[in-house]
Amino acid sequence: MEYTIIIEKDPKTNWYIGQCAQLPEALSQGETLKDLMANMKEAIELVVECRKEDIKKMYLNRKVFHRKLSVKA
Repeated sequence: MEYTIIIEKDPKTNWYIGQCAQLPEALSQGETLKDLMANMKEAIELVVECRKEDIKKMYLNRKVFHRKLSVKA
């Protein structure tokens, strides 16, 4: 499963803060992007474990397609 992580950098601490777009309760932080991504992986795994049955129902028989789209601004 792939997840999208929304990342911002706290200007006061210079730490990275992340939240999973698909699982908003999966939040974490890290001093570096590498640390953040490792922490986010752990946070997502914990949320998935807690919500295993709900997630199965949400994604069961769901077909997802990715396409690139260019838009002129």
